[in-house]
Amino acid sequence: MTDATHEVFNQPEPLVDYDLFETNRPLRDALRLNAPQLDTAPLARLGRLAGTSEMQAHARLANTHAPELRTHDRFGRRIDEVEFHPSYHALMAAAVEAGLHGSAWADNHGNAHVLRAAGFMLFTELEPSILCPISMTYAVTPALRGNDAVFRDWAPGLTSRSYDPALRRWSDKAGVTMGMGMTEKQGGSDVRANTTRAEPDGRDDWGERYRITGHKWFFSAPMCDAFLVLAQTPSGLSCLFLPRVLPDGSRNGIAIQRLKDKLGNKANASSEVEFRGATAWLVGEEGRGVPQILEMGTMTRLDCALGTSGLMRQALSIALHHTTQRCAFGQRLVEQPLMRNVLADLALESEASTALSLRLARAFDRRGDAREATMARLLTPIAKFWICKRGSHFAQEAMECLGGNGYVEENGEGIMARIYREMPLNSIWEGAGNIMALDLLRALRKADAAAALADELSPARGAHAALDRMASALPARVEQMATEVEARRLAQDVALAVQAALLHQSAPPAVFSAFCDSRLGGDWGQAFGTLSARCDFDTILQRALPYPA
Repeated sequence: MTDATHEVFNQPEPLVDYDLFETNRPLRDALRLNAPQLDTAPLARLGRLAGTSEMQAHARLANTHAPELRTHDRFGRRIDEVEFHPSYHALMAAAVEAGLHGSAWADNHGNAHVLRAAGFMLFTELEPSILCPISMTYAVTPALRGNDAVFRDWAPGLTSRSYDPALRRWSDKAGVTMGMGMTEKQGGSDVRANTTRAEPDGRDDWGERYRITGHKWFFSAPMCDAFLVLAQTPSGLSCLFLPRVLPDGSRNGIAIQRLKDKLGNKANASSEVEFRGATAWLVGEEGRGVPQILEMGTMTRLDCALGTSGLMRQALSIALHHTTQRCAFGQRLVEQPLMRNVLADLALESEASTALSLRLARAFDRRGDAREATMARLLTPIAKFWICKRGSHFAQEAMECLGGNGYVEENGEGIMARIYREMPLNSIWEGAGNIMALDLLRALRKADAAAALADELSPARGAHAALDRMASALPARVEQMATEVEARRLAQDVALAVQAALLHQSAPPAVFSAFCDSRLGGDWGQAFGTLSARCDFDTILQRALPYPA
């Protein structure tokens, strides 16, 4: 056709080729609070890489071309392999090179977990679903130390910055990844209902060996090199190390039944598997598998909070980018009073989530300190519960800022729709809300949590009346919490109080005041965009923009 029917205008340019780290002022300020001596050069490199059009294209392609299961080769031999698009491997290689899988265990400086946490959030903005095997590989180290021989052989590969997707022996690979298998179809979170059996099969260089028969209903990242799994041994539920390829080079008895067709998380392969006399080795004490494997679960719960915080930041950045370019009713959307309220409210939520996530990472850097160990036990379920619960609401509101454009997935370029589909996962994975509330109650019973919490909130004492009221009431509520019924409310309130105290230390007064007025003082509605007109919207929005200061 030679005659154009219309000119395309008033449509924003793509948010591409920008620096995710340098433009994220809330993240950089939270890092200064939690790790003031941290060398942020690796984050600067990662931030530049993650914002490039090339890496964004890889993210789109990895989600558009989902993993495919090949159970047999063309000759009928069982192979149980998952094929990925080349873009998946490009993303995995970038994440491994950045050390997001194991650098925190290999680096000697005292802020390794904070550095890795910030990098994990930055990469989540680019593509979250490939980070599932990255997260599990990071989380496995504390639990795997329960078998010294296996850990000694596998630790170098788990911290290597070389990505090697080949299916072969660990000793022949430049780097390895690990996953986990806990839940079964009849039990879900109640892993003590598991029926998978592990029969003693002798002993060798890796310790007590078993033969496993059974299944796993959720077996994430089945192409990892090894897994920690739960199975019933003669002494009860135990944690076992299960490699894909055995030391003699043969493939283990793991049959992949199918890949899950999930709401989101499309680039990652999640599967159902059967163990057909699979060989595995005991990790930790026989019969104490749940506390052993939960060492891994604790670290992945940190990543759930980090991942949701990263998704929030990306959704906010896209919404701000769109509204600063799009005009309606004679003004840019970002200049419309109601839109400014929505965007500022989202900015407060995003910054508070970032602050709490990095604070939790700092606790993991200092586990040798008794108070920090208590805060790690306390904040892990709280951060996982509250931040992840806020994610889906946040994504829906950010999508609404784009109108119909946010809801459309055109050739996989609808990043906001991808974020929206991804958000519920972190709330469900590694324990949904009720499980986190129960974990909080267990944490309260094991340590002097009330004193540690009071100490955590003390830097903000006297800074805001609503925070003072909540801070004064929380210790008694923590000490008196003896029933499950109000555990979710307690998790919410502790999360809000800690977020406020952190913002007092890292954010401008406008951000801190607006957060306390709305979240703690009750000057807020039941949806995003209901902040008081007294808020300093200019400061809040300028700070959140994904552009250089």
